[in-house]
Amino acid sequence: MSDSLDLGEPPQPAAKGDAYRVLARKYRPQTFGQLIGQDAMVQTLGNAIKRDRLAHAFLLTGVRGVGKTSTARLIAKALNCIGPDGNGGPTIDPCGVCEPCRAIAEGRHIDVIEMDAASHTGIDDIREIIEASRYAAVSARYKIYIIDEVHMLSKAAFNGLLKTLEEPPGHVKFLFATTEVNKVPVTVLSRCQRFDLRRIPAEKLAAHFAAVCTAEGVVAEPEALALIARAAEGSARDGLSILDQGIAHADLEGGGVTAGAVREMLGLSDRGAIRDLMASVLAADAPGALAGLRRQYDHGVDPAGVLRALLEGVHGVTLLKVGAADDVAQPAEERAAYRDWADRLSFPALHRLWQLFLKGHEEVARAALPIEAAEMALLRAIHASSLPDPGDLARQIASGATPVIAAPAAAPAPIPEPARTGAPADFAGLVALLEDKGHHALAARLKHGARIVDYTPGAIAFSGTRPIATDTLGDLTAALKSVTGMPWKIAMRDAPGEATLKEIEDAAAAAERQAVLDTPMVKAAFETFPASELIDWTPKRNVL
Repeated sequence: MSDSLDLGEPPQPAAKGDAYRVLARKYRPQTFGQLIGQDAMVQTLGNAIKRDRLAHAFLLTGVRGVGKTSTARLIAKALNCIGPDGNGGPTIDPCGVCEPCRAIAEGRHIDVIEMDAASHTGIDDIREIIEASRYAAVSARYKIYIIDEVHMLSKAAFNGLLKTLEEPPGHVKFLFATTEVNKVPVTVLSRCQRFDLRRIPAEKLAAHFAAVCTAEGVVAEPEALALIARAAEGSARDGLSILDQGIAHADLEGGGVTAGAVREMLGLSDRGAIRDLMASVLAADAPGALAGLRRQYDHGVDPAGVLRALLEGVHGVTLLKVGAADDVAQPAEERAAYRDWADRLSFPALHRLWQLFLKGHEEVARAALPIEAAEMALLRAIHASSLPDPGDLARQIASGATPVIAAPAAAPAPIPEPARTGAPADFAGLVALLEDKGHHALAARLKHGARIVDYTPGAIAFSGTRPIATDTLGDLTAALKSVTGMPWKIAMRDAPGEATLKEIEDAAAAAERQAVLDTPMVKAAFETFPASELIDWTPKRNVL
């Protein structure tokens, strides 16, 4: 008798039929009716089959996950279907129950040969196909070769295939699939009937995912499915893979697939937070914008993702401004915000924001310090987006006008306070008063760098397009109270403002110099002495 402990039979692996199948495989289309977003191609194929005008080679191209390989298998079923009674012919609606349909769906039909060109790239692999194509199909109507990622074939392999591809035996059909059609030689393209499979629209993907969730008995929020559809970028397979992950990520207690969980899983920006961030940028609220960006970063959102979401926002606002319809997949709050911005922002401002965010996205993508690069991109957008349009400036300069442009959406000016004793009537007088009272450095900084949006005795609004240092503002507040004996309100506003005092002074001097040069006596002097130079003049003396 053995003394060993009897543990019974060892655990057996689960039956093959019980193994879990990922959603992307489980819900692969089995009929042309289940193929999403490719109606034009299905109609063309259906008409070709009905009229018996079938090409000998088809090339299916498109981004990953739109159904290229699935379409190739469906074409193979459509051409070889014999119907439930065994007497049917080629049809755009294969029955799915006859032996050829079931064998092709299960990948075991002897006359439907699939080859992955990524792992069979050489001329020897193509030579085997050429030799085998000479023989008739064993049990099917057509012998069909499906070559996936055909662009991976070598040049020699493509050349070896050309003759057979141009004049194949009547019982042979070639079905090629590729994501990079530009790498397929034109000699091959000219021998194939080409179908460009389109990206699947996000709304169709979301509806498909909802149907899949219903079939799987899973509860999913519509916003969560919309987020997955956007992340899929037109690919049904990518979207189903993300949905599979979302279902696994969902609360086991019945919480279902939520939008918050999907955002966390994918590292997406919260759309409400992005709207707040966009509002901060448009309001020139630099502290608020930086704080909003940091909150997103702390929640695990990639800085490049934030810039991408801002780009999508600017794009959406621009489309609304040109008259596009609202995106029904957007929340009501987002649609309302977009419409408001479309009404308030001009096309030049939107184009400038797009360029600024696009450049920022490129910088963040390759930056050693992504979050810092994103912060600098936001600050650049805040301070540069309100600059006047270069085309307007050029036209004003050409017409001789002073290029000073008021902000179209500037905040309402504060109610001016009554003038008080000791406060100059204009900003130039205020700077002169500071100079007289010994605040020379402060007066120089204001003269050279300050652009005034609004001035009344007791209140100054500076332009944010040329930011003034915080310490300068603090020194100014204290100095003004000291020299005028009254408190002052200092503010920064998102508007271009007037020219600086130094710019005005330089413009006046240049105009005076030009007036002197234009006098008849000076012109005559320069004509007589071409090498002469105007060094100085005394405007009050009528010598010239």
